[in-house]
Amino acid sequence: MILGRIVGTIVASRKDPRLEGMKLLIVKPVTPEGGDESGYVIAVDTVDSGFRETVLMVSGSSARMAADCKDKPVDAAIVGVVDSVHLDALHEAELASSRRK
Repeated sequence: MILGRIVGTIVASRKDPRLEGMKLLIVKPVTPEGGDESGYVIAVDTVDSGFRETVLMVSGSSARMAADCKDKPVDAAIVGVVDSVHLDALHEAELASSRRK
């Protein structure tokens, strides 16, 4: 699974008929602390997520197992809206020391 943030939408007037009615969103992968990672992913929204929400995304064959994506040309799907992210104490300490450098 990939942690990401919704940063935009895609409108495609011509697309594969199996994608009709599906919301396509632009997702920016993020770190657990919320920092941006490189690149963007276009994903089908299966959970009615919204702009700037942090989401869980799957790709490849896992995306095609998401709700309403079976037998559709989908490579990435949003499968959850994240309420919060918590790291264990060891990882929190690692992050704090790397920020000081």
